[in-house]
Amino acid sequence: MPMKTPEKIKKVIFKNIIEFFKAKKKDKFIAGKTLINYGGRCYNEKELLNLADAAFDFWLTAGRFAREFEEKLADFLKIKYCLLTNSGSSANLLALTALTSPLLKGRRLRPGDEVITTACGFPTTLNPIIQNNLVPLFIDIELGNYNINAQKLEKAITKKTRAIFTAHTLGNPVDIDAIKRMTRKHNLWWIEDNCDSLGSTYRGRYTGGFGDISTCSFYPPHHITMGEGGAVLTNEALLRRIIMSFRDWGRDCWCESGHDNTCKKRFKQKLGDLPYGYDHKYVYSHIGYNLRTTDMQAAIGCAQLEKLPEFIRARRRNFEFLYEIFEKYKDYLMLPQAEEHSEPSWFGFAALVKRDAPFKRQDIVNYLENRKIATRMLFGGNLLKQPAYRNIEHRVVGSLKNTDLVMNNLFWIGVYPGLTKPMLDYIEKTIERFFKRKN
Repeated sequence: MPMKTPEKIKKVIFKNIIEFFKAKKKDKFIAGKTLINYGGRCYNEKELLNLADAAFDFWLTAGRFAREFEEKLADFLKIKYCLLTNSGSSANLLALTALTSPLLKGRRLRPGDEVITTACGFPTTLNPIIQNNLVPLFIDIELGNYNINAQKLEKAITKKTRAIFTAHTLGNPVDIDAIKRMTRKHNLWWIEDNCDSLGSTYRGRYTGGFGDISTCSFYPPHHITMGEGGAVLTNEALLRRIIMSFRDWGRDCWCESGHDNTCKKRFKQKLGDLPYGYDHKYVYSHIGYNLRTTDMQAAIGCAQLEKLPEFIRARRRNFEFLYEIFEKYKDYLMLPQAEEHSEPSWFGFAALVKRDAPFKRQDIVNYLENRKIATRMLFGGNLLKQPAYRNIEHRVVGSLKNTDLVMNNLFWIGVYPGLTKPMLDYIEKTIERFFKRKN
C-alpha cells in the first residue's frame, strides 16, 4: 500500500474539520434562558481550516498569514502600511509611543507635552499618554454621539499641546473635519483609535485612514476577531519603521521574520558606540517591547476579513432594528445620533436615560440582565473617577458634565452579527414589557 503524502493527509484532515463543524451541535435559542450577549465571535469552518493550516506550518510567530492579513487590511482601508500586534491595547501603546521617537526630531513628543483626549472611554486610549510621561488634556463629549466635542478644541490648545488621541465611540465617527482643521492649524499629531469602528465611513472614506496613525482591535466582541490581536496603520514610511521597531524589541533592523540583510548593510554600519560592522539584527534604536502576534491568530483574521463586509451590513441592520424599538420611548431615552457625513459600522446601541424619566438606568439594566439580555456601560465612564487615575497629572478644559451624565445614565446593548431574528424579537418584547410596567 503506497504511503500517503503529507498533502494527502492534510486534505483528509481538512475534510474532517469541515464535517466536524457541520456536525457540531448548534445551541438553540431559548427566550429568557439563553444569554443574548453584547458581542462575540462569528465564524465557520473557514477559520478552523486556516487555523489548522497555520498549525501545520508550525511557524508560530508572524509569518505568511500575518503578511497576508496586513496587506489585505491595508488595502481594505486604503492605507499604505499595516502592522499586526498582539492586541488593540498594544496597538494604542505603539501608536503613541512611536511619536516619542528621536527619529521624529523636532516633532517628537517629550515628557510634559499635552495630548488631547476624553475622560469618557476605554482606558487603553488614556494609558499610553500616562505611560509615556505625557499629560492628558481632557475635553468633554457631546451627548447623542458621545464623541469628543471638537468645537472645544481651539480653546483647549496651548503651546504645550502636541497631539490628539481620540476614539470613534461605539463605531460612530468623530467630527473628522473639525479635528483635521485643528491638526493642520496647530501642527498636531492625530492618533485615530479605530478599535470600535472598523468599517465606519466619513465622507465616503473608511475611518482609520484620516489620522497620522490609526489602530484596530481584534478582540472577540470587535468587528472581526483573532481572539487576541490588533493592528497599527499609517501612510508614513518613517512612522511605519518606528512602530515596527518599538513592536519588535526596539531593534533598528526591519527584516521580516526568517529574513536577513534586507538593508544589504547588515555588517557594514557604524551605529551608536558599537564597533563597526556589529550585526544589524542586534542593534536597538528604541527602548521597545515584544508585541508581535502569531501566525495562527493571523490565519483566523484572514478568514474573518473575508466576512467583514457582511459583518458591517449585519451590524447596521441590527442597529436599525433596535432604533425602531427604542424610538417609541424617546420621551424617556436619548437615542444615538450618527455624526454628520458619516455611516457608522456600529459597535453597540447606546441609550441614555433622561433625567426626568420615571425610572433609573439601573432599573432598566437590571430588568434586561435578569432576562438574559447583556448590557454594558460606556466603558470606564468618567475615567478620572476611577481608582487608577485618581492622582494622575492632567488638565481639564471646561467641565465634564456630559461625561458624568453618561457615567450615571447611559447603557448599551449589542448589535453584533451573531444576533438572530428570534433574539431581536425577544429584545423587542422585553423592552415593551418594561415600559408597560413603568407606565
